[in-house]
Amino acid sequence: MDRLHIALEKIDFLPPDRVTDDTSVLTLKNLVFEPLLRWDNGWARPALFQNWTHSPDGRIWTFSIRDGATFHDGKPCVAADILEFIDGILQAVDTFGMKWSYARYLQDATITARSPNIIEVRNPRPFADILDVFSEFYICRRDADGRPLIGTGRYRVAEVEIGQKAVLEKMPGLQGPEHIIATACKRAEARYDLLKAGEVDAALNLERVEHRLDFNPQFQWGKAVNTLSVMYYLNCQNGLFQSPAARLAVNHAVDRAAIAADIYHGLAVPSSTIVSPFHLGAAKADLRPIPFDPDRARRLLDTVEGGDNLVRLRTPTFMPERAPEVSHFVAASLEAIGLNVAVETEADRPEYARQIGRKEMGDMALFDSSPQSTYRVLNDKISSGPRAVWWQGYEDAEAEALIATANDAVDDFERENAYAHCLRRLQANPPWLYIVHPIDVYAAKPNIRCLAIDHKGTLNIL
Repeated sequence: MDRLHIALEKIDFLPPDRVTDDTSVLTLKNLVFEPLLRWDNGWARPALFQNWTHSPDGRIWTFSIRDGATFHDGKPCVAADILEFIDGILQAVDTFGMKWSYARYLQDATITARSPNIIEVRNPRPFADILDVFSEFYICRRDADGRPLIGTGRYRVAEVEIGQKAVLEKMPGLQGPEHIIATACKRAEARYDLLKAGEVDAALNLERVEHRLDFNPQFQWGKAVNTLSVMYYLNCQNGLFQSPAARLAVNHAVDRAAIAADIYHGLAVPSSTIVSPFHLGAAKADLRPIPFDPDRARRLLDTVEGGDNLVRLRTPTFMPERAPEVSHFVAASLEAIGLNVAVETEADRPEYARQIGRKEMGDMALFDSSPQSTYRVLNDKISSGPRAVWWQGYEDAEAEALIATANDAVDDFERENAYAHCLRRLQANPPWLYIVHPIDVYAAKPNIRCLAIDHKGTLNIL
């Protein structure tokens, strides 16, 4: 195929020190740049690092750069480039002005170049989770105009107008269409209209159309459950949800299947624990969603002594998608088991995130948890050890011991098994109200045979 034209929600190439879970940006990054390691349903696979070894105790990790790795301007990719990239991320702040969590993960680690092609990571404790961290780093350099466009991936950026359009050109000798044209189109309905009109070959994120998708048989369709968790933080430090019984009660009170079917128009699956079915440990845990059982919810609430039945429920207007509808449904569900719910809406999404980070969350707050790493979700949001920015006061000695065991595991089987134990415990004593994992959808012309979608929501060109 000479040319593939796709419609994405946005066109952007972020600075090297920015990490994102935006599916449009990830689709472009995945074509132009390479991650240090490639995430594969919880496991790390070779990418820019072609292989790696570790000491028996898991404290020293050695990574080898892929033979012949070369940036699109002809410069060989060497260890110094990777060290500079990592240092940029560790010094940077995110879009909310908060320091990236990577600085905390790596605060005790020493990362050096053992040779031009070998990176070494030394840590005082076992650190197999470095594999998760490195799978999120897509190596790039800035061009002569200061734009972060130079990678080592299959495609180079031939033209770009940020926010509008990008033209990618395949590197010689590699597989795929010769050119990929990506056009930005904010509204999902408009992206679908471009496909119907024959103006593009494929359109991504069609699950975001306002009404139920028709799945027109004129096109081919692809779907994948996203690793993102739509969930409510529960205030475990103050108020009703200090009680484990109250937290479990609200999880029994909400019909997740109805939310998936009615609010997400069937394009979501109910959540079972803090992560998706595709995170490390989830398959081994083999969990099912907490059953919808309002009677059990009422009985659990009856055991909570001195609890105030007034619940402040905070919600944004987007991120996650359909936030107001989900919060309206959840509020009605909690009122049905005897709670009085006051819904508070915050229209400024960045400010909402900052408020949650400052623990200004009322009793519960709708949010989305996006890391593909089980380690990251536990470290950032659950563990009372680091008490990181997204931790909301959850304390559970049993869970904390299981997290510590998982953090120290080095062997793949041991890591998976240890994380499975964590996930089971966090269903039995939930820190959150679990809701759903959205399903991402693309559509394409029937003759296009080079597309696939992964559980990150990335549109992959085969």
